[in-house]
Amino acid sequence: MDEGGHQRGDAPGLSLREAIRAARVEAAEQAGVIVELRDASLVRLSMLNEILDPIFADVPLEHADLFDRGLMPGETPRLFVDMVAHITLGRDRRTFRFLQDTRSGRRVLAESTNPNDIADAVTRYVARRLIAREQAIATSTPPEAESPRPLPHHAPAPVAEPPPRGKGGTFLLGLVAGIAASLAGWLLLQGRF
Repeated sequence: MDEGGHQRGDAPGLSLREAIRAARVEAAEQAGVIVELRDASLVRLSMLNEILDPIFADVPLEHADLFDRGLMPGETPRLFVDMVAHITLGRDRRTFRFLQDTRSGRRVLAESTNPNDIADAVTRYVARRLIAREQAIATSTPPEAESPRPLPHHAPAPVAEPPPRGKGGTFLLGLVAGIAASLAGWLLLQGRF
């Protein structure tokens, strides 16, 4: 046998060192491809994010907290619309998928290779969320709270009640009891020495 571990009569084959080196090159190329795909996904999602800018600029300020739009890089880059809806790319890295997480699982709200189609779907989603919030606010506000009713002129003005008495006496009683207990404890300790 020679240094490479081959018998002298055999034809030299691929050494382990060469195979490890080839595997490292292959892994680096694959990692490079994955990074390139991830970067391409981020570019496509950021392009869609720019298309969505005017839509979110029209959201009334009192409802701006409802949406939390942001581009999140990662293994699977995502463009979040709010806490439960986001856009990602399909396996082909060309198809936009607008998804919503629900209690019963993930729902596909829209799917298209055209970013304008997804922008339209996001616009409809934002409009539905705004209407749902307005309806929730309207049903949760009691009619009396909307506008205060004026008191009739003949009704007497409400009189403030005097503060309840006896709370100061309770405090003093507790203070005296605490002092007495401390004094009794001190006396007991003095009697033991």
